Amino acid sequence: MSATDTSPNSYAGPDRVFSGVQPTGSLHLGNYLGALKKFARLQHDHDCLFAIVDLHAITMPQEPGQLANQTRHIAAAFLAAGVQPDKALVYAQSAVPAHTELAWYFNCTARMGWVQRMTQFKDKSGKNAEAASVGLFTYPVLQAADILAFKATHVPVGEDQKQHLELSRDIAAKFNRDFGEPAGAPNFFPLPEPMIDGPGARVMSLRDGTKKMSKSDPSDASRINLTDDADKIAKKIRKAKTDTGHVPETVEELAGRPDIANLVGIYSALSDTTDADVLAQHAGSQFGPFKAALADVVVDAMRPVSELMRRYLADPDELDRIMARSAEAARDISDPIMADVRRIIGFHGN
Repeated sequence: MSATDTSPNSYAGPDRVFSGVQPTGSLHLGNYLGALKKFARLQHDHDCLFAIVDLHAITMPQEPGQLANQTRHIAAAFLAAGVQPDKALVYAQSAVPAHTELAWYFNCTARMGWVQRMTQFKDKSGKNAEAASVGLFTYPVLQAADILAFKATHVPVGEDQKQHLELSRDIAAKFNRDFGEPAGAPNFFPLPEPMIDGPGARVMSLRDGTKKMSKSDPSDASRINLTDDADKIAKKIRKAKTDTGHVPETVEELAGRPDIANLVGIYSALSDTTDADVLAQHAGSQFGPFKAALADVVVDAMRPVSELMRRYLADPDELDRIMARSAEAARDISDPIMADVRRIIGFHGN
């Protein structure tokens, strides 16, 4: 039985949201609809921390000279998507020591069997797991520390991260049982709740509608990058994979047609309509005219994001100032939490 089965969540602290994005590759339309756009909404109703998780990035080989620039790239994407530094914190994970400190305490709290069940390690390490870094194996424990160093109560997650969030809940519950005050009280750390992706959040590859759009896909034509200009977007949409036939008339007819279903989903998400509305407008159309209309929708929706992102990337000093201020504010939140953690574990001098 997991720890979350036996420890009720009686935490009564502030409602706080945490999420992180790795500084690897270029962010794309799927990241925008699945995460960044949601972050911009959440900041108005929640206390939000959005980290560029550079500590997670080094679980795989990185070029040191590129890591700082990639971190700025992700920060620029957050800001261009509408995250406001006076409403939410946007910072580099490595600038806040609580992440690594709490990760060690959680390494001593989590059980080997729990971590061994995490499927992402198997996916990323492949057949040569013994040659993978220990950091890649304990990656989900660091994720738990990322969330709980701020006592975050909610985490926006997709299906591929739900297992890791369950581990975070298990670790929090076991820590509460082992060290909570009074003894055994299950309320020091919250058991973070998932905020599941909503409509339009799961964007698939333009080259294969059965695979999620990914910044690691070797084909740049598979995704629309946030820095793509109008001509590049239109070209990628024009070449997007479809099946034979025409645009269906009903949502039910999208079943078994992943490529056109993906394009319809992108259209509805960016035009703030429904799939049914899109099909009603384009039912029976050939794919050429439909793609032209979709390209116009994508270009119109993404132009302000792309322009603002390029403006931020042209001013790295301003990005650094924003991240430094946010990191200081993040430390102000995490430092007293970590002081309490050290004290209740029983370290000398705390």
